[in-house]
Amino acid sequence: QVQLVESGGGLVQAGGSLKLSCAASGNFFSINAMAWYRQAPGNQRELVERITTGGSTNYANSVKDRFTISRDNAKNTVYLQMNTLKPEDTAIYYCKATIIATRGAVYWGQGTQVTVSS
Repeated sequence: QVQLVESGGGLVQAGGSLKLSCAASGNFFSINAMAWYRQAPGNQRELVERITTGGSTNYANSVKDRFTISRDNAKNTVYLQMNTLKPEDTAIYYCKATIIATRGAVYWGQGTQVTVSS
């Protein structure tokens, strides 16, 4: 059974940094694109940043020059380095991946809370 497990969330002051990790486990052949989304209370889930197998990325304008996505294909892990955090970055952050097992399917992690205090 394929699973995505996130870690690294927490409480940080504005201007601080956090690094999120998301590791895929289970029986599968490969992982295609991986991404981080976030959802704040009362808001829709939104894309934060996405990375392809080859390392190409796209991101939300609100995190430009502050957040960086990366992946370690050998460890089946995607990271999100978040710098210069703002209170408006407070949300539950979710990892998403397209994983090829018996068939291709999209998987989501359980989410990790990031809270930025002012």
